[in-house]
Amino acid sequence: MIGIFDSGVGGMTVARKIEQVCPQFPLLYFGDVAHTPYGSKSSDTIIGYSRRNTDFLLNQGAQVIVVACNSAAATSVDVLRAEYSVPIIDVITATSSKAAAGTLNGRIGIIGTRATIQSGIYEKQIKRVTPDYRIYGQACPLLVPLIEEGWLNKRETKMILRRYLHPLRQHQIDTLILGCTHYPLLTHLIQKKIGKKVQLIDSSIETAQHLKSFLDNSPEITSNIKEKFNGYQPHCLENNRFFVSDSTPPLQKLADGIFGRKINLIKTNA
Repeated sequence: MIGIFDSGVGGMTVARKIEQVCPQFPLLYFGDVAHTPYGSKSSDTIIGYSRRNTDFLLNQGAQVIVVACNSAAATSVDVLRAEYSVPIIDVITATSSKAAAGTLNGRIGIIGTRATIQSGIYEKQIKRVTPDYRIYGQACPLLVPLIEEGWLNKRETKMILRRYLHPLRQHQIDTLILGCTHYPLLTHLIQKKIGKKVQLIDSSIETAQHLKSFLDNSPEITSNIKEKFNGYQPHCLENNRFFVSDSTPPLQKLADGIFGRKINLIKTNA
């Protein structure tokens, strides 16, 4: 079983893509809505949340963990990999590689939470391979709350997004990393504000493809998953379970919209 966690419903964009490219595996999702957003929290706090989220998913039967939160991936993945024996997949590695391979002018922009941008993790990973590239980060702390409230087409959201993206336009980037799994829900606005010539890199797509490649090359892990859940019917989406630490009507609407079907959000105090 594949376990996925995020600070809210944004990681469901990753879960949805994983459903599409790995339909033969059951999914467990945990959205820590009660503590969203993670990006404004300290590193120690985020690491604590990440440990708790991982423990919850493992206790539910997960055998692979996907950290579908850029803030958590930027601050806690190394800790999780040191403390847990299961494979840990993060949203940053594949996304960085895709951006580095896709840029034509070597100018890459990143939008994300304060924790993600301040960590410099994307810049470190990209420059490790291509040291001459110029990386420009822009923290966007207001976007996650707006998205979680369902304000995807509000005038206020458009105005704030314009302010955030303006410095990146000035730097003449040709590639923009959506460094938060909530941001694909604003792709229609981001593309319009940043310009149609700028390539958007969606971490949900890259992470799902990275996970598929990992599983395709890990026959022992895939065999263990199938053996443990031998009653699971591939492509039976009703087997996938979605847990949240809190729930509101806007969040339910967002979840349903992401998956294109009614999602049963199971509230838990984990």
